[in-house]
Amino acid sequence: MKPGLRFLPLTPARWRHLEALFGERGACGGCWCMYWRLARPRFESQKGAGNRRAFKKLVDTGARPGILAYRDGQPIGWCAFGPREGYPVLGRSRILKPVDGRPVWSVTCLFVARPHRRRGVTVDLLRAAAQHAARRGASILEGYPVEPRSGRLPDVFAWTGLSSAFRKAGHVEVARRSPTRPIMRLELDRPTKLERGAETSGNPRSCTATQSLSSWRPRSR
Repeated sequence: MKPGLRFLPLTPARWRHLEALFGERGACGGCWCMYWRLARPRFESQKGAGNRRAFKKLVDTGARPGILAYRDGQPIGWCAFGPREGYPVLGRSRILKPVDGRPVWSVTCLFVARPHRRRGVTVDLLRAAAQHAARRGASILEGYPVEPRSGRLPDVFAWTGLSSAFRKAGHVEVARRSPTRPIMRLELDRPTKLERGAETSGNPRSCTATQSLSSWRPRSR
């Protein structure tokens, strides 16, 4: 992970940092990270301010629905993840329906500020998400990236991430029901009690890229 990056969970106190990163459009088209959480008619009807209020309400419950990446104290990236059951729209998707009955956590959104794109921040976000998810009890982290047929994919269509980034972060393909949409997983080892305590205490040293992940690794396959 690159020196100088810090990864912290989204909390009510950090909501303004997410707002600064997402801007008025809520990262893209008024989504505010609610695409996988709401039935499509409701999502469309409350695009923008309505989705923003819904996501803030979720954050205010203390749910910690993702992590923010910081550089020089400024938020530059976002990764949304959590237990798959928190994203009911995934279950209704023909190509992203459950692979099996194992409990998984899902990575549903990745967003990096324009000046910091194509510098590997997405890969670092995925690695940090795995660390945070393991500390919170997850045993499998699952993603739904895009794999372009050819050429470069416009950023607006890659908000679930690219398969190449997931592979670099250690994920492996476990299913593919569409030529361009693999389902990828990372098996996680549970951290020690001390490591979990660092996460819940909000100690930023437990989430910095300058600290190596020598104390935690994805489970070898």
